[in-house]
Amino acid sequence: MAEENTQLSWTAKLDWLNILSMLNLDSIIQIPEFKKDKAVKRISKFYSIEALMEFEPDYLDKLVANELRELMKKELLLNERKQERIEREMRDKIIPLKKGGIIKIDPRDLKDFKGTPDEMLKYFYKKFLGKDEDDNDDDKDNYKEDNTGYYI
Repeated sequence: MAEENTQLSWTAKLDWLNILSMLNLDSIIQIPEFKKDKAVKRISKFYSIEALMEFEPDYLDKLVANELRELMKKELLLNERKQERIEREMRDKIIPLKKGGIIKIDPRDLKDFKGTPDEMLKYFYKKFLGKDEDDNDDDKDNYKEDNTGYYI
C-alpha cells in the first residue's frame, strides 16, 4: 500500500478543474472513478515516478486529459451531442426574441386559452424560456431558515 502511494504521489500536482475544462465537462462526477484510476496507472506505466514528479503541472494535466479522452470516448461524444442539442434549442428559442424576429407559435396551444394579455405574456415567457417569472422569489419559500448565526 505504501508503495502504491509513493507511485501515485505525482497526482497531487493535477488540477482536475483544468482537466475538466480540457474535456469540456461540467463536473468531476461525470468521470467515473475507475477510469480516473486507469488513466493514472497507464501514465505511471509509461513514465517513471521521478520523471512524472519533474513534469510541469500543465503538462501532467494534458497527459491525464488525453488519456481520459481515450478512455471516455463514448461519454464525451454523448456529452458533446447533448451540448449541441441544448445550444440548438436555445438558439431556436432565444435568438429570435432578441433580434425581434418571428416567433413560432402553434395555434393549437392557444385554442383553449382564455385570459388577459398579461396572462398570455406570462404563458409565452414560460413556454419559450422554460421558467416562470416568479421563480426568482426566494422570499416566498414555505420553510424558515436560521439566518442569525454561523455554523462551523
